[in-house]
Amino acid sequence: MQDEKTQNGTTPESIDTAILNSILSARIKPGARLGESQLAELFSVSRTRVREALMRLEARGIVHVSPKRGWYVHEPSATDAMQVYAARRVIEFGLLRHMTPLTDAQKQVLRDHLADEKHAIIEGDRQRLTFLMGDFHIRIAELAGNPILTGMLQTLTARTILISMLYQSDLQALQSHEGHCRIAEAIEREDFSAAAELSIQHLDDVETGLDLTRTPDPLADLRQSLSLPAHPSRKKRTMP
Repeated sequence: MQDEKTQNGTTPESIDTAILNSILSARIKPGARLGESQLAELFSVSRTRVREALMRLEARGIVHVSPKRGWYVHEPSATDAMQVYAARRVIEFGLLRHMTPLTDAQKQVLRDHLADEKHAIIEGDRQRLTFLMGDFHIRIAELAGNPILTGMLQTLTARTILISMLYQSDLQALQSHEGHCRIAEAIEREDFSAAAELSIQHLDDVETGLDLTRTPDPLADLRQSLSLPAHPSRKKRTMP
């Protein structure tokens, strides 16, 4: 039996983090299979340790297990999407409403982050931009010094990115970046009520940009690899 910490320093928690960060960076897509044997080999741990990590991610709504088939990254439904955004509104509004003034160094962290977002937009680096757009919200919780809310926002942000990969045809990067800038400006001038209201407006704008009637294409990855056009018979589904 292997120790909880292996010779290469891998722990169940680092497996969690690696998978979560890959989702936050849009490197792992909804519906992707996560094989226990492959992950155990990659991280040099037992399958038991991998299973423990996956079970923790399952509790956070990031992955799920299918009987006799294995572990898969969650594919959020339209209902999931609405619930995730509702949860984010409550948490982020409350976090910003009760935030305390930042130090000059903390304000610079936000400025540097926004500069990174702008640079990623200019460079067209969509993968890095995806990570930065989600990390902005996590960074605010970190600056507020609340590790519990930081963990909650990491989970919700990961689920938001899975939602965007299924239901958002365009990242709407510039609009999101401008929303972040307005929130950061309100934080800098210590108008936390305005920052909280702007966070609601920002999340409303992002959710409005989702097409929750879209039917995800299960062959999208293979179709893209083969340079085939979108399936002509693919139709929108109506909301229940």
